[in-house]
Amino acid sequence: MKAFAPEVYRDRIRRVVDELRRQRMAGAVIGAGPELAYLTGSWVSSHERLTALCLSAEGAARLVVPATDAGGIDVAGVEIVGWRDGDDAHAMAASALGEGAQRGPVGLGSSLTADHVLRLQELLPETTLAARALAGVFAVKDALEIEQIGAAADAIDAVHARVPGLLRPGRTEEEVALDIERLILSGHDAVDFVIVGSGPNGANPHHSRSGRVLREGDPVVVDIGGSFGAGYHSDCTRTYQVAGPADPEFTQAYAVLQRAQQAAVEAAAPGMTAGALDAVARRIIAEAGYGDYFTHRTGHGLGLSLHEEPFIVAGSDVELREGMVFSIEPGIYLPERWGMRIEDIVVLEGSGARRLNRAPRGLR
Repeated sequence: MKAFAPEVYRDRIRRVVDELRRQRMAGAVIGAGPELAYLTGSWVSSHERLTALCLSAEGAARLVVPATDAGGIDVAGVEIVGWRDGDDAHAMAASALGEGAQRGPVGLGSSLTADHVLRLQELLPETTLAARALAGVFAVKDALEIEQIGAAADAIDAVHARVPGLLRPGRTEEEVALDIERLILSGHDAVDFVIVGSGPNGANPHHSRSGRVLREGDPVVVDIGGSFGAGYHSDCTRTYQVAGPADPEFTQAYAVLQRAQQAAVEAAAPGMTAGALDAVARRIIAEAGYGDYFTHRTGHGLGLSLHEEPFIVAGSDVELREGMVFSIEPGIYLPERWGMRIEDIVVLEGSGARRLNRAPRGLR
């Protein structure tokens, strides 16, 4: 189902074609997945069969798709080219690019699987990453996208509002996670993931859930997300405490984490690099003696993909631009003891970062 009017997708394709020309690329082949959904509104899935939007720098746009799926697809300005079992779909995709594809590099989209990539490379003189032309367009969100991501953020905030009531001594992480899944589905179309990491399990940033029983005073990392509307995602982490006495060092470290996250939100601005923003949070945590325990990047872009550009990571020279949407989520993880993370999705505006998540960030 398309979320936006046909002219929105026509404009997105036009901007990508303009970028192909600017990058001196002959065209691009985009497989089924978030990039295709961004450009056409279609989440068609043809499994192992090739579905590919073929964009020529000369302006032609053709969607090569199994005939079994072609009837349900209607994209303004895009010619539908159906293929049947026995046809050479990869040759049809190469042909759909036009003669220009023989005179310059063709970008291959990130959703294409290796079998499709290898076959297309046999047919095209030169290939490169489609991200050269797509990344900048894909990463800067328009007002319609920001509205959807904001609505998804509101929906996940509503789930976090219910979490404290689920964290009772004697319950297992698995029981809590199942309750959270039901809450996510009350405001989203699908559950993307649920992390409930209590006590020492919270020291694993990507712990999922387990049969561990919650105890009095346990810190609990709850990182949750779902998909919403046209496929836009929510993603928000809060750290909670089960009723009971807390580890004094945990409380002190949490104050450091709050300062680091707040400083990064306040520092974010168009024109700075993603690496410089990562350094803001990392410096505060390191100065407090926890630098070795902040073991992941500070954030990632979010939209039709759960993780996309820009990646807020040390050393990145990607320039942050107005309209980018990304997480700011520093964490501290002490092995075999506890972990903590605070994650908000922000949209970068001319005046700085605006939080889309409004769930309380203090310990609850």
